[in-house]
Amino acid sequence: MARRLAIAASAAVALVVLVLPPAATPAPVRRDLRVPLSGPPSVATPFSPPAQRWLAGHRGVDLVAAAVAEVRAPAAGTVLFAGAVGGRRVLSIDHGDGLRTTYEPVRATVRAGDAVGAGDLVGHLVAGHPGCPAVACLHWGARLAAGGPGGDDDEYLDPLGLLATDARAIRLKPTRPGDGGG
Repeated sequence: MARRLAIAASAAVALVVLVLPPAATPAPVRRDLRVPLSGPPSVATPFSPPAQRWLAGHRGVDLVAAAVAEVRAPAAGTVLFAGAVGGRRVLSIDHGDGLRTTYEPVRATVRAGDAVGAGDLVGHLVAGHPGCPAVACLHWGARLAAGGPGGDDDEYLDPLGLLATDARAIRLKPTRPGDGGG
C-alpha cells in the first residue's frame, strides 16, 4: 500500500512538472527614465527600503523642489491613479513591463486612464510633504510587479537607479596633490 502511494505521488509530481509552463522570467529593469522635475535632482531623503517587506522604510526618494513645480512623466505610460489617499494627493503611472512609478504630494493635471509621453506635464508639486526638510519635496517611488495577485510581493526600486545614463548626476573623483592634474 505504501509503495502504491509513493508511485502515485511520484506520478502526480511528474505530471505537474510536465504540464505547468515554466515560471515567467521577469523583464529586465529599464534604465531610461528622466527626472520628473526640472534640473538635476536634489535628494532630501534617499531610498532606504526595509529589511523585510512588512517593516517601515523609505520606499522612494524625496526630491527638493519649489512648491507648484511642474512634475513630468519620466517615461511614457498610462496613468493608473490620480487622487487622494489618506488625505495626500497621489499620482501613479504604469510604464509597462511591470514598472510603476508614484508621486506625492502632487496636484494632478491628468486622470486615470490617460496616456502620457516622456516629459509630459502630469501635475504640480504641493508643499508640505511630511518628513521633508524643505518647504516642498516630491516623493518619487518605483516598484516592479513580481506577479502576485495582490501586488504585495512587488519589489520596490530606487527610482534614481532607473535614470538614463545622461540623466544621472555626474560625480567627479576628488583630486589630491600628486594625482597628475595640471
